[in-house]
Amino acid sequence: MTEPITAAPVSSRAATRRAVWNTLRGSSGNLVEWYDVYVYTVFATYFESQFFDKADKNSTIYVYAIFAVTFVMRPVGSWFFGRFADRRGRRAALTMSVSLMAACSFVIAIVPGRETIGVAAAVILILCRLVQGFATGGEYGTSATYMSEAATRERRGFFSSFQYVTLVGGHVLAQFTLLVLLSFFSKDEVSDFGWRIAFFLGGIAAIVVFWLRRTMDESLSEEQLAAVRDGEDTSSGTMRELLGGYWRQLLLCFLITMGGTLAFYVYSVNAPAIVKTAFKDEAMAATWVNLVGLVFLMVIQPVGGMISDKVGRKPMLVFFGVGGTIYTYFLITFLPDIHVAIASLSMLCIGYVIITGYTSINALVKAELFPSHIRALGVGIGYALANSIFGGTAPLIYQAAKSSGHVPWFIAYVTVTIFISLLVYVFCLRNKSETFLDRERGSAFVPDGAR
Repeated sequence: MTEPITAAPVSSRAATRRAVWNTLRGSSGNLVEWYDVYVYTVFATYFESQFFDKADKNSTIYVYAIFAVTFVMRPVGSWFFGRFADRRGRRAALTMSVSLMAACSFVIAIVPGRETIGVAAAVILILCRLVQGFATGGEYGTSATYMSEAATRERRGFFSSFQYVTLVGGHVLAQFTLLVLLSFFSKDEVSDFGWRIAFFLGGIAAIVVFWLRRTMDESLSEEQLAAVRDGEDTSSGTMRELLGGYWRQLLLCFLITMGGTLAFYVYSVNAPAIVKTAFKDEAMAATWVNLVGLVFLMVIQPVGGMISDKVGRKPMLVFFGVGGTIYTYFLITFLPDIHVAIASLSMLCIGYVIITGYTSINALVKAELFPSHIRALGVGIGYALANSIFGGTAPLIYQAAKSSGHVPWFIAYVTVTIFISLLVYVFCLRNKSETFLDRERGSAFVPDGAR
């Protein structure tokens, strides 16, 4: 029988300061890794001619296909880094993942184009993106775990929301980099060499983050790490333990992620691409609309986290599920025909408010499903499988639907997927119930009158 939640003392100022610094160190790496992910989609239309024949009408689909293929590696990365983080520590896993991202960004920045080395250029690009997909798979689960564990108990929603602050921030930085480059170079010059600068900057930033992550606190206890080192603990971070004892939580993690990750990529990747197309003769206007919209999405994440610390996690997810089920049709149907910047921005921002119900707290919700000895692996695998199937394929499926004139089918697919996750939020989650994190690190929601 589960023991009742008991009152816990308010976190001290010292504990809050430590949580702030560890969150900053952890999220800075998240920022750089996701910059390296999104710089690809932001600059895709500029560098595609460097890797594929300009005369090939399918070249854009090829570029987004590479983006989708990298998601195949995310479950592999989640398994490797999740096991590593649960057995060797969160800090070591996060440091290794950012190192891989940096190396690949440098390679992409300097690889010769198609006219110089032929098809080998595309092959190298694919290989680098596969390795980055592997690293990103490890980044999400481990950083979600670390930031949830590093947070003070009564502000877990707020602190863990910074995972998506920095995840979206990576996209913002990529968009801002494009804006700066377009301010100094023409579109042709960005296509010729400017895009390489963007990838090079990602590699440099990752080196800085490598040092920062080496100085952050480890959230796993020394006793747990010692038990693994001494051979006393053989179950932590293993698939046997995950599938044998926590398969229900793993399935729930997948279903929670399914609709949310699809909506996130549709709203934050497909929608900005639609804006670019609608403003194809006004590149700066499109870039400004997308940049301002993503900044808005970034800054409202902590608001969503703080609200969840008051009302609970379930109402936030239900808000997203209902909103996403209704709004997706309007966003995808009408955004391509809007050519007024403020109107396009307004449509984007409405969508961003809706998905914040998911993005601001999803990492924490999933981290709360698992105990510490299997948390990074469980969160990583559950997220990566759903993300690979539904999230990473969204830009490719949309491009294919658009080319074949079947956009309504795409809208139906997104809407139904979000609705299925909504049913999970409503019927499978309990609000403010005790979680594994509560048992390990103090209750997030103290019952009324307990103090």
